[in-house]
Amino acid sequence: MSNKYSAMRTSLRTAAIMIIFTVVFTAVMAFTYDTTRPAIEASVQEEQMRLINEVLPPDSYDNDLLADVITVAGAQALGPDDVKRVWRARKSGEPVAMILEAAAGDGYAGRIAFIVALRGDGTVIGVRVTNHKETPGLGDYIDPKKDRNKKQPWISQFEGVRWSEVDRAKWAVRKDGGTFDFHTGATISARAMTGAIARAVAFGVERADALFSAESGSKL
Repeated sequence: MSNKYSAMRTSLRTAAIMIIFTVVFTAVMAFTYDTTRPAIEASVQEEQMRLINEVLPPDSYDNDLLADVITVAGAQALGPDDVKRVWRARKSGEPVAMILEAAAGDGYAGRIAFIVALRGDGTVIGVRVTNHKETPGLGDYIDPKKDRNKKQPWISQFEGVRWSEVDRAKWAVRKDGGTFDFHTGATISARAMTGAIARAVAFGVERADALFSAESGSKL
């Protein structure tokens, strides 16, 4: 009985120690999360604004862009992912531009994520790739940071293009009878991006009223 009692007492002591450890560890993790969360959120917002500023001049709007955002679910025109964000830019309360989150699912190495800024008249202000796995030194020129032509990166050719001024069939690379340039030997990446940009721009133009009138924070 003595050995049995001793074993039970040891088991209870071990269980108690584990419970205490779990409680203390959880409390420490919760404290660490609460302490670091503001810095993490600030860092995320700073990165979002850095990307946004690359495609939309800060002096072109006066609203809080990160607060004036909605999400769009199940819009295949914006790519294969389920939910995308749309930031709305306004000046003196009037809509001036939107930034759409989109993706091409048919890049050479798979998904290519990007954002495109679009004026109210359907003019592309800028496009930036935000994530991709295209072949280094070959298809990654779609990202201006990787494009060797720093003076006029491939992605910059979309700037200033108005949706209504280019026939829908011409929103393609020249190899496919379209308007836009590509790099010889690396057509797939450019083709995927050009098609995805066309679909995103068409979605923004066709749904502009609904996108701008939706309540901030809502999901369409």
